[in-house]
Amino acid sequence: MLRAYTAAAVRAAEQPLLDAGLGPELMIRAAHGLAMGVRRVLRERGQGVYGARVVLLIGSGNNGGDALFAGAHLAAGGARTTALLTTARTHPDALAAFLKAGGRVMRLSAAPVPAAASVGTASKDTGPGGAAPAPEADGRLAFLAEASAADIVVDGLLGTGGRGGLREPAASVVARLCEITMGGAGPSVVACDVPSGVDVSTGEVHGPVLAARLTVTFGAAKTGLLCSPGEQLCGEVEVVDIGLGKMPGPPDVCRLETADLTALLPHPEAAAHKYTRGVAGIIAGSARYPGAALLAVAAASACGPGMVTYLGDGAVSAAVHLRNPEVVCSAQQPGELHVQAWLAGPGIDGPGEQLDRARAAIASGLPTVVDAGALGLVGRAAHAALNQPGPAASGRLGDPSHAGGQSNLLLTPHAGELSALLARLGTPMGREAIEAAPLAAAREAARITGATVLLKGPTTAVAAPNGTAFTQADGTASLATAGSGDTLGGILVALLAMGAAGGGPGEPDLARTAVLGAALHGRLAREAPGQPLSAGVLAARIPVVWAALLG
Repeated sequence: MLRAYTAAAVRAAEQPLLDAGLGPELMIRAAHGLAMGVRRVLRERGQGVYGARVVLLIGSGNNGGDALFAGAHLAAGGARTTALLTTARTHPDALAAFLKAGGRVMRLSAAPVPAAASVGTASKDTGPGGAAPAPEADGRLAFLAEASAADIVVDGLLGTGGRGGLREPAASVVARLCEITMGGAGPSVVACDVPSGVDVSTGEVHGPVLAARLTVTFGAAKTGLLCSPGEQLCGEVEVVDIGLGKMPGPPDVCRLETADLTALLPHPEAAAHKYTRGVAGIIAGSARYPGAALLAVAAASACGPGMVTYLGDGAVSAAVHLRNPEVVCSAQQPGELHVQAWLAGPGIDGPGEQLDRARAAIASGLPTVVDAGALGLVGRAAHAALNQPGPAASGRLGDPSHAGGQSNLLLTPHAGELSALLARLGTPMGREAIEAAPLAAAREAARITGATVLLKGPTTAVAAPNGTAFTQADGTASLATAGSGDTLGGILVALLAMGAAGGGPGEPDLARTAVLGAALHGRLAREAPGQPLSAGVLAARIPVVWAALLG
């Protein structure tokens, strides 16, 4: 499991070592890891260090020092290294090492960056623009020309201690570099600790931000590297051990890796029968949206629970039977059936019998995935009505420290649906604000409702009322298609019914089950990369992805 921490937690872990005088050693370890990351990216580009062109953006403090020491390592290996110093407060020892190794230095003044057409292009065989470098008093023109011909750009401007976005004149330089590297053209970007402008503790983005191919972070993963929208600018994230040891306190965010997913998948016992393997109940679909029921049912059945029961009108049931004849269809009410978990909401179109069934499922006390049309049935938890902190509970069903009677619910909104839910519950938060800080929004929704919240997006955020949080980013943009969420709902209700993530059928760990389902759903999109994707093909991929996880 990947564990991520806030900037404050990482600084607290570093402080004893800094107090012991080990700061220079920590910097050398970080710089070595960064240099190894640059070497790896060069190899992926089919190049070695010797003869490569590397430009470095250097800020103040330790982040700039890490980058300069890494630049010195690369220069000693034969790379042409050029650093743009954006501040007079450059780390002195790192700068001395960089210059001694043969690195070139340019300095940034406060003058505005010229228009794109006026920036020359550095030849691979001559100096920038085919002429001598710009005067050291303001090396931007020369640096941008050098960067346009470079193989690697190292972003060493803002690190763990950075606040907000870049200021001028560095911001304009980075904005121009964003144009140079747009679409993967030109040099590859390697970020030192965090892409400058990404909040390391939240993932919020303060542009301009230079999108990285690789982010080399030090000591521990940081929350902001595993949360949207910042994660989408980090590229691959590599954590370099610099000797911090075990981090104090619990992680801020966790992420399940392949071995974790394998361990959490349910396995039938030798003496199992269809009822002990879990019965998933689904309340979905309507005359207007019958497809939501078909997609959810197909996904649930493909996960292999003991039984899938569908509740709905006759026409939708007939369509379900044609696609999945193993499913039991009924027009009964939830209280008349024996199931281990419910899915309620996909495709429900306003008031009527299906919405009444959804209300009964939510009130049943059983694990219930609440999506789409049923989200309007969710209220505030008792503690939230008093504006008190959320309960410090274990996250398991039946824990008495959960308040408000909604601890059995797993809410699965997208940003627009969450915005509507929060507004109805008296905590307005616009869609743009949610998309700018989705983990914070999911945590707030979990606090207010007392339910576990899975917020869909490029990076899925899962938050439990006890403060536990996960993120997953297994999918691709091809999952942004109609019906994809219905498939996710079917996967989740099957996993809940089967007792995935521990606890046995009917009493799973909601947060871990939500993350397992999100990861499984995301990996469906990677089964046939490059092919156009519609939600109708996803259920058939579930057994293949499931088997691959089990090895």
